[in-house]
Amino acid sequence: MGATWRDRFQADADVSSAPVHTLIDVITIPSAERATPWTIMLRRFLYASILMVAVAVLVYLDRDGYSQESLTFIDALYYSAVSLSTTGYGDIAPVTQSARLVNIFIITPLRIAFLMLLVGTTLSVLTEDSRKTLQIQQWRKTVRNHTIVIGYGTKGRSAIDALLADGAAPSNIVVVDQDPAVLARAEKRGLVTVHGNATKSDVLKIAGVTRARSVVVAPSSDDTAVLVTLSVRELAPSAMIVASVRESENQHLLMQSGADSVVVSSETAGRLLGIATVTPPVVAMMEDLLSPDEGFAVAERPIGDDEVGANPRHLADIVLGVVRSGELYRIDSPEAETVEPGDRLLYVRHTREIPGRDEVANGN
Repeated sequence: MGATWRDRFQADADVSSAPVHTLIDVITIPSAERATPWTIMLRRFLYASILMVAVAVLVYLDRDGYSQESLTFIDALYYSAVSLSTTGYGDIAPVTQSARLVNIFIITPLRIAFLMLLVGTTLSVLTEDSRKTLQIQQWRKTVRNHTIVIGYGTKGRSAIDALLADGAAPSNIVVVDQDPAVLARAEKRGLVTVHGNATKSDVLKIAGVTRARSVVVAPSSDDTAVLVTLSVRELAPSAMIVASVRESENQHLLMQSGADSVVVSSETAGRLLGIATVTPPVVAMMEDLLSPDEGFAVAERPIGDDEVGANPRHLADIVLGVVRSGELYRIDSPEAETVEPGDRLLYVRHTREIPGRDEVANGN
């Protein structure tokens, strides 16, 4: 099976080492909303038309200074068009000193502005790809300690909601998915997106997996979750991998593949359904605790210097457990009777509380 997976990874060409300009349709870096090229051209055409009409009015007001007798406004507009576009047929020309001064100090600068508008529109459209290329190149050089979310379905979106509610910056979250429509929705939220199949190592490399702090594996199928986890663990041995599976019998496969934590979605939903038939308020409270932006939330923080040696049950916070050397001890376990230096507390936090201690805990 390992050989089959390896063949699957290497079936397509490796795009992670491809030139940056070829990744324009793969990586999308959110930026300030920009107008489409057609909108830019329409806007600049409008500006150019206003300049042309302004020059026509100026020429018409000084119509006696031009070679054309009985100069009408149409004649003035015609002169404005051929003059600003540098066509210059010569059938209408300034003959008086005042008309020539107006041409030198007013119409000539406007002619330059007119040409800059037209040329600028073309350059703006042509350099858009270059701007994106430089943006992607800069992002790939600087991205560090970010979170990669594989799959932007219900589970992936919910995970991102929790990350954002806990203070994570949208630009520090990378979404990998194969559906352009869902990636477009992720981009609107300010998230960096990578279009591709996350079971392929090169796609994960493009997402910066080797420098990621954590990876959330939330695809639609369990077999895909196993393949992604294997690849992520191979490329990023130190990254924290949190994976989701539908069926509990696949949990051990995820753990063996290198996941640090596995959430069984079907069992979790089933337990909540069972509890809801007996004590519905418990389900409401659980949903509250799992929603970081509403009511209460389960959070983690380092202990204070004044808390060393204390019983966590007697602290001001509602402590649920003690994390010591990466191991979680429930509040009712003997190991959690006393807080030791370097411990971290798993506690219930009100979401309106300023998360200063959590930010220290999360390294933000």
